[in-house]
Formats: sequence, C-alpha cells, structure tokens
Amino acid sequence: MKRLQAALQWLFLRVEDVFNRAFGDRLNPLYHLGAITFFLFWVVAGSGLYLYAFFETGVADAHASVEALTHHQWFAGGILRSLHRYAADGFMLVMMLHLLRHFAFDRFRGFRWFSWLSGVALIWGVYVSGINGYMLPWDRLAQYVITASFEWIDWLPGFGGTLMRNLIHPSSITDRFFSLLAFMHIGIPLVVLLLMFIHVQRVPKARTHPPRAIMLSLGGTLLLLALLRPVLSQGGAADLASAVPKLQLDWFYLPLFPLFDLWPFGAVWALVVAGTWLLALLPWLPPKRRGSAKAELDISVHPDNRTVRARFGETILDAGLRGEINLPYECRNGGCGVCMCTVLHGTVDHGIYQRSALPDALRAQGKTLMCCATPLSDVDIEVETTGDARAPLPMHEARVVRMDRFSDDVIRLIVALPDGQDLPFRAGQYINIVLDDGQRRAFSFANPPQVRGHIELHVRHIPGGRFTGQVFTQMKVGDTLRFEGPLGDFTLREGEAPILFVAGATGFAPIKSIVEDAFARGITRPMRLYWGVRKRADLYALDLAEQWQREHSNFHVVPVLSEPDPAGAWSGRTGLVHEAMLADFPDLTGHEVYVCGSVKMVEAAVPAFLAQGLGEGFCFSDAFVPSAPRPGAA
Repeated sequence: MKRLQAALQWLFLRVEDVFNRAFGDRLNPLYHLGAITFFLFWVVAGSGLYLYAFFETGVADAHASVEALTHHQWFAGGILRSLHRYAADGFMLVMMLHLLRHFAFDRFRGFRWFSWLSGVALIWGVYVSGINGYMLPWDRLAQYVITASFEWIDWLPGFGGTLMRNLIHPSSITDRFFSLLAFMHIGIPLVVLLLMFIHVQRVPKARTHPPRAIMLSLGGTLLLLALLRPVLSQGGAADLASAVPKLQLDWFYLPLFPLFDLWPFGAVWALVVAGTWLLALLPWLPPKRRGSAKAELDISVHPDNRTVRARFGETILDAGLRGEINLPYECRNGGCGVCMCTVLHGTVDHGIYQRSALPDALRAQGKTLMCCATPLSDVDIEVETTGDARAPLPMHEARVVRMDRFSDDVIRLIVALPDGQDLPFRAGQYINIVLDDGQRRAFSFANPPQVRGHIELHVRHIPGGRFTGQVFTQMKVGDTLRFEGPLGDFTLREGEAPILFVAGATGFAPIKSIVEDAFARGITRPMRLYWGVRKRADLYALDLAEQWQREHSNFHVVPVLSEPDPAGAWSGRTGLVHEAMLADFPDLTGHEVYVCGSVKMVEAAVPAFLAQGLGEGFCFSDAFVPSAPRPGAA
C-alpha cells in the first residue's frame, strides 16, 4: 500500500504543478475537489427539479414525456437533460478523485476515520441514486438496468425471484412502480446531501463552494458538452416482450453491469462487499503503533501567544482553525505558500507539498507550511495572524509615469498613485500586480521608502510571460495598473553584524531598496553586495552600485558573471555568485546574509552558507517563485 500511495503522490504532485502553472494555485481544481462536488450536486439538483416538473410517472407516459422534454423543449428540457447527465457524471468523477487524493496523501487515518467512513457511504448513496435515475426514462437502457439490477438482487437469500416476477409480463409494471422510482430519485439525493454536510463537519472551515472562476468555467464546459453531444434515449421505449439490443453504458454509474454477464452474481456480490469493507477498514490498515507518542500535542502560536491542542496526525492549520485562530491560508494543499510559518521550537513532519511553495532553502531556515505540517512534539510557531486571515488586501490603482529601458530584457517601471498619494512600506517588500482575471504577478519595491510620490519596479522580460510581455510590447506611459500591497518580510533586521547581500538578476531590486534605505537612515554597518548575472549586459545598474561604493565607505559591490563572453574584456569574478561569496568568506560566523534570486539559486546558496558557519537565525532569503506571490514572478 505504501508503494501505491507513493506512486499516486508522485502523479498528483506533478499534475498539480502543471495546473498551478496553467491556472495559478488559487484556481487549481485539484485543490477544490470537495467544493466542486457541492457545486455539481446543485447543478444536478436544479436541472433535475425542472425535468421532474414535466416528467410523467405513468408507465405509458414516462418515455413519451422524456422524449417531449428532449425534442419539443430543446431550448430547456433537452439541454437540461444533457446538463443533468454530465453534471452527475462529473460529480462521480470528482468524488472519486477526492477519495483517491486523500488516500494517496494518507489523510484518512486517526481522527479522520469519521470523514472517511461517511465518504464511503456517500459513494454508495450516489451510485444508487444514479442507477435509479437511469430507470426513469423507460427506454431500452432503463429496461436493461431494471432487469439486471433485479436479477442481481434476487440472487440474495430471502428474495428468491420476487423482484423478477414483476418483469415477467409487460402488464406487471404499474404506475405505482414508477411513482416509487420517482420518489426514490428525490429521497436518495436528499440523503446524499445530508451525508455531504455530515462529511465536512469535522473539517475546520470546510469550503462548500469553489471559486467563482471555477464555477463559471466548469458550468460553461458542461453546457458546451450538452450542446455538442446531447443525451438521447436509447432504443426507443422499453418492451418487456423483446430482448434488449446493444446499448451504450455510462461507465461512471454502470461499471458493474457488464460483470453480470461475465461473472456469477455471487462473485459480483463478493467483489462489492469485499471492496466496500476494504475501503471502510483502510483507516486501520495496516495497524499503526504509536508507541509512547502523546495523543494530543500543544501548538503555541506567536505573536498571539495562544495555544491549541492538535490531535494525533492533525495539521497545524486544521488545529489552529479548529481552535478559532485566524491563520492565513488559501489552497490547504501545499501549493500556494500562503500558510508558511516559522517553527521556533519543537519538531514537525513537513508532509507532502509543492517545492515551489516551500523551497529547501526556506525549510532549512525552519519554515514549514501549516496546511501540510503535523507536529511530532509540542511546538512553538511564529506566524502573522489577522482578524480575518483570508480578507482581501486593499486594492490600489496607479498610473505609469515613466518607462526606462535598462537593458534588452529589463525595464524600470515608474508608477504613481493618484492625487499624489503615498504608500508606506518597508524596504525589501513587494506588491502584487493584479491582472484582469485576478491573477497576481509580484514585483519588489526598488526605491527606498524615503522616495515618496512614486513606486519603482524592475521588470525582467520572461519569455511567454503574460504581464512582462505586455510591459515590453504594449504598455505605455499613462496606462493604469491595479495592485495590492505592500507584502513580505524580506527586510533589514536591526543589529550590528556585517551584512552580505547576494542578488541574482533582478533580485537586485529589493537589495537596492534596502541599501538606499540604509544609507538614508545612517546605518554604518559594513555592507557587501554580490550580484550574479549571466552576461555583462545583465548588470543593468552596475554604475549605480559602483557610485554607492565611491560615496559610502561601508559599501562594496562584487559583480559575478556565470557565462562571460569569451571574446569580451571581462576581468572580474566568474562562476556562481554564492560560490564567489563563500570564497571570500570561508567563515560566515557573525554575519547576516540576505539572498534574493531564483529558487534554484536560493536552494543552492542557503545550505552552503549554513554549512560555512552562518547561523540559521541570520540568513534571510526571498526566492523568485513564478506561481506564488513572491517577488520576481512573471
């Protein structure tokens, strides 16, 4: 089972990474599977109520009423019949993906057994409801479904063919029978809805509706499918006097029915019963020994100084939300990084997550994702909390007032708030540019807080980048931008230790803000900047850094090229920028290091710094993660 779970984890993580790149972590459908099932249920229920209003429950009228809905009310009945079918299929597909994902990530044990068992019950409730639905149109498919189902049930002791006797002659099917089928098709979904709400009761602040963009796109897809491939009756009206011809089965709801013709009924019953029991017992298979582990652990949240108890295997986020602490979170699946915290004391199991959300460099600093991490001992964590952790940030609108081409692929973008407004921020922070569809692109302040009236951003062109491509090809002075911020804690700490900056490419922007702020505040601590790029042309503001060096005795800049032009006249440092710094400082004890650049650079640099004596509490980094709200995203 462990090998199966590992394989499924590998598959889910890679598919989720692709979806994160395509849609962004906020709109990744795999992070909203439970909420999507609720949405699809309401689509099925709403379309079903309309169909039921025109459905005749008599034997002689059932098929005719369905055909009238399909063909005479094409604009409503036909489309809604197709929408009803496809939404029901989607409901089953998403529900099974939801179950498979929780199995893959081992989120069904311990206190989660109740949610798992209620989910297993939901599967059978949905199956029975769907099979019952295929009986109502009273076409040849309905005849096959009823006959096969009755034969299978009649195999059980105590029935002895009592159900099949109702199908011996066409007159055996009465209007009362159809009234019973219709009553079941209303009653069973109500039980399913009740089970769905019971199912989520033990999930703190469970979401029962997905983001609006997902609802609109999913609804549009179902509608398009209904238009392109409408659902029709099969084989005409049911006729118990003749054999059922070849049919097309719905493999989402009728996967067992082909087995009725291939296996003995007893073997099919054995498969169903054994499979159900296996699913039901999974939370206790194989039995796990806890040893002397505590059943509950204390989580102390700073700076609020509040403590909650975490159940065995419960994530920090779930425990905190259950304890009414307003912790920041978004995807709840280790894909966005919003719920990152610092573990001050104690140990945690970091769980399974996207490395883009928690790079190894940050994990080495004691960071973890609350939605994935489970405490292994009593822990103290530090995290910023708010009155409403998911409340939207204030939105600002600014106008482009200047655009300077620093190099072939770097533009300095100057934007200003209306009416001379000013935006207070700390040097090193960033803003999120908000695109028309709500997606975010993050860029650091390149100017210090003392420069008021405008915001300076350094935009590097990313091939295929949506926003950066717009900046380089379409944007002009006078255009407006929406953004939220300021955000981030990549800021200069108070202290006396010498400072080493390591910047990669446009990672120079937040360093520029920090250095100029330090000059303005009269900070005299020694500062040395190692700026790493590929080519000499990429050192787009080296003249400014060299000017700082001439004017401030406590500042020094070291440019480093990783791919110098062999025909060029470069006589400076070459190689990887962090290795150049390590060569100059073989012992980093007593220094503070600030690293800003790509994830690859940060992940390579930080562990090397720690290995050469840098204290974990004196290394601060900001990794460029395109799919998450970090500076440098495309």
